[in-house]
Parts: sequence; C-alpha cells; structure tokens
Amino acid sequence: MTIQLKDIAKQLNVSVSTVSKTINGTGRVGKETRERILAAIKESGYQPNEVARSLKRKSTRSLGVIVADISNSFYAKVIKGVEKVASANDYNVFVCNTDEKIGKEEEYVRVLLQNQVSGLVIATVGGDPKLFQPYINSGIPFVFIDNLPDTDDNFDLVTIDNVKASYTIAQHLVDQGHRKLALITGPLNQSTASERKKGFQKCLEDNGIPLQDEWIGVGEFKNESGYQIMTEWLKRDERPSALVAANDFLLYGAIKAIYEEGLRIPQDIAVACFDATDETGLLRPRITSIIQPAFEIGSIAAEIIMRKERNKERKLFEKIVLEPTLLMNESSLGVSGI
Repeated sequence: MTIQLKDIAKQLNVSVSTVSKTINGTGRVGKETRERILAAIKESGYQPNEVARSLKRKSTRSLGVIVADISNSFYAKVIKGVEKVASANDYNVFVCNTDEKIGKEEEYVRVLLQNQVSGLVIATVGGDPKLFQPYINSGIPFVFIDNLPDTDDNFDLVTIDNVKASYTIAQHLVDQGHRKLALITGPLNQSTASERKKGFQKCLEDNGIPLQDEWIGVGEFKNESGYQIMTEWLKRDERPSALVAANDFLLYGAIKAIYEEGLRIPQDIAVACFDATDETGLLRPRITSIIQPAFEIGSIAAEIIMRKERNKERKLFEKIVLEPTLLMNESSLGVSGI
C-alpha cells in the first residue's frame, strides 16, 4: 500500500501541512514534532512524489541532455561533464539519444518539456529553425553544443571553432608534404559538417592546392559512410594520399576500406580526424586527431543553465568557444605526400 502524507498526519495527530513543511524544510515546526514526523517517515518508508512536487514548484531539478550518438566517446564525455555539475547542484540528468534522426529529437524535446526539466543541453541534428521553436517557447534555459541551429534567434552555446580546427588538421597534412587531400564529412545541414568542410577547403585554397570535388565525400557521421566512400575512391585510377575525416567513426570506416585494399597507413594513405581517442594506448597506428574538450563543453553548458536557474531574470546569452588540441600521431607522420 502506498503511504501518503495524510496517513502520517493521521497517525501522529498533526495536520498534513505540518508533515509537508517538515519534509520540504519550509515553515516553522517544533523540534519535538519534527523529530516525531521524521521518525514516522523513516519507519513507514514514505517516498515523496517528485512529479507532484515539481509541478508545484515548476521545476524538477533535472537537466535533459540530447545527443546525436551516445556510442560516440565525444558525447559520452560531454554527458559526464553535464552530470558532474548537475550532481554538485543536486540535479538529475536525463540522457536522450537521437541516433542522428530529427524525428527522434523532436519527440525527446516534447517529452522532456512535458516532464518540466529545468534546462536542456542539446547537440541537435536539425537545421530547420522551426525545430527550435519549442525550446524558445518553453521559457527554460537551453544550451546548444556541437552542431548549432541555423537560426537568427539568440541562444547559449558551447563549442569550438570548427572552421579553424579543420583548417589546422588539413594544414598539418599539407606540412607533411601532401597535395592530394580528401575529406569525408557528415550531412551538410549540420554546422559541424559544413564548417569542417569550409576549413578544409580554405586550407587548400591558401596553400594553392586545387580542390578536387570527387575527393569531398558527404555521408552520415557513421562507420558505414566512411567505409562506403573510401571503398568507392579506391576503385578509381587515382587515389588521395591523405584523408581528413570529420569524426572518428567516419575515419574507422575509411581505415577498414584501406586495409581491405591491402594498403598501409600512413605509407600509402595518411589519415587524421576529429576526436579519435584510444584510452588503452594499444591501437596502431595511433591516430592524428583534433581533440575537442568534450568534458569541459558539457560542464560549461550545465553551469550556464545553473546560472540562469539561480537568476530567472538573466537575459544575457553566452557564446563560449573553446580551443581544441591537435595530437600528431603515427597515422600522419613520417611519410611525405605523393
């Protein structure tokens, strides 16, 4: 049988409001009465209805986190950053994985808003401004990370300069002597994909290297896309000498295709990407990669929400751009470009 406040109040011959004040730590309750109530609560196993309480105070003390692919280590670290800040502030975290599907993102937003989360951290996969109207209408704080919305509305964001980062990694390959550079990126309606393409193209332009459209591959941010695009390239008479992949999954798929063709890395094709991390240190060759500060992205996004929760009148929008790190490893070093 579910124990309710009125049951405890009746047992102790006190009012329901007195029991409620004791549980919530509000109002004045005598020491002896409070101790009797707390003892009765412990003995009965009473659990407060958090949903009902949240409806009263218009907050569930919870954050929603929507990511594109929870199996990606970048998003896993973002979630850890959010969770650390949330936990320190006695907030819960609800994680939703859209699998890069706009329909799932829309549904998760609807469910989270219905459950009155206190704030949202979103790695959106959509570019249509209409998709973001529920965030704006909700009145709760929300922070975009990674992929950013295509809208003129003001919003909070935590990200890196993807154009600059992609330029940096392409320039590294150019500095190794490569002139035949290829890029595999994700859907161009996502800012991460389009900006990484832009940075790659700008690097080639600045170095006087002709851009070959046939070596710009666009797919999903998944292994299968990297594998399919590289497999197709390797059937041609001429192949690139170096590859930039817009994320690690795209690169892993491309590497599979390279090895199946009997080619070597970096001797035949040098490779580099975004966010390839090997916590074991066992994989060879080690991958040259731009590493985003994922944990910091998550924690800063959560801190922005906490600041707005503490100050409901806060209208300032924060746009935080963090610096990534280029880790140069075996997959791109030691062999001059062809």
